[in-house]
Amino acid sequence: MTPEGGRAIADVKVLSSSGPYRVRIGPGVSAQLGPALLELGLRGKVALISDDDVFHLHALAPMGSLEEAKLPCLPIRIPPGEASKTLARADWLYGRLIEGGIGRDDTVVALGGGVVGDLAGFVAATYHRGVAFVQLPTTLLSQVDSSVGGKVAVDHPLGKNLVGAFYPPRTVLADTDTLATLPPRERWSGLAEVVKAAFVADADFLPILEEQLERLAEPSPPAGLLAEAIARSVRIKAAVVEADEHEGGLRRILNFGHTIGHALELATGFGVLTHGEAVVMGMRAALFVSVELGTLAAPEAERATRLLARFPAPPPFRAPSPEAVIAGLQRDKKADRFVVLSALGKAEVVRGLEPRLLRRAIDKAYEGLI
Repeated sequence: MTPEGGRAIADVKVLSSSGPYRVRIGPGVSAQLGPALLELGLRGKVALISDDDVFHLHALAPMGSLEEAKLPCLPIRIPPGEASKTLARADWLYGRLIEGGIGRDDTVVALGGGVVGDLAGFVAATYHRGVAFVQLPTTLLSQVDSSVGGKVAVDHPLGKNLVGAFYPPRTVLADTDTLATLPPRERWSGLAEVVKAAFVADADFLPILEEQLERLAEPSPPAGLLAEAIARSVRIKAAVVEADEHEGGLRRILNFGHTIGHALELATGFGVLTHGEAVVMGMRAALFVSVELGTLAAPEAERATRLLARFPAPPPFRAPSPEAVIAGLQRDKKADRFVVLSALGKAEVVRGLEPRLLRRAIDKAYEGLI
């Protein structure tokens, strides 16, 4: 579907146990929210959940589209940031939905980054035992990763994403125009997931990333290049999710760099590092482990490490002790397995790590940063 107001450069179909859904990628596609809902037979009220910052920047087009489609809209705004991704904020949203008359035949739309998508998706999955859910991701990170695959969650004080569900969206509209407003750190954060996707499942994409990495981090990279990077990442995730929707085996390869990365986010306090910064550090550690375990040849690890070295370092921060990171690992649902590379473009999962190797990997994560 490419009606006026937004042209999808790429259109990826994702299969799920709840039925297939499409990820439409391109400039201005958020202005097609109304027609997309009608195409899906969703004709009830729409609760549009966004954070204060994103709402002011990007709500006009999708809300205008809903008005043209004669779909009543209930806009709900939350404070920006990971601190909103809690059970308390979910409970507050339930109240707004009830007060706004949102029923079982209505739709929850997430307009925002990963925090908004995860939170709104969790609310949609649990409100009235599940209402229709649609994603309008506005960050590169959410367009290539969190909006696809159906994992929705809120954080717990003892760990990230510990309370959640598998709840696929009915559709995803990834409007690349929204990425022009991202701060540089957030653009680079999203690119970390693009690189991760290539590391685990798309060696052919690596030469493009090696040539175009900095250009992709620009505020307005060529539309075709940007859409290709997003679409390739989405296709990789879609293929993995289709084979293992509920993370019983293969899907764990998407956690490459995330075991130590999530522990670093927890140990530093959410918000000190962006998700991408933590994952880059985690991937550096995972490449070291891959070589130490003999699953990856040193020259391939060096090539991958050179690509990671081009990511800007995070602002100075107080590095948690290895003990604090290990404590975070023990609370993370990903900690029972560790993802390594067996080649560039191919990943595998190993059970746990010997404590001494784990400490050395944490030291490697910090290398050159502090």
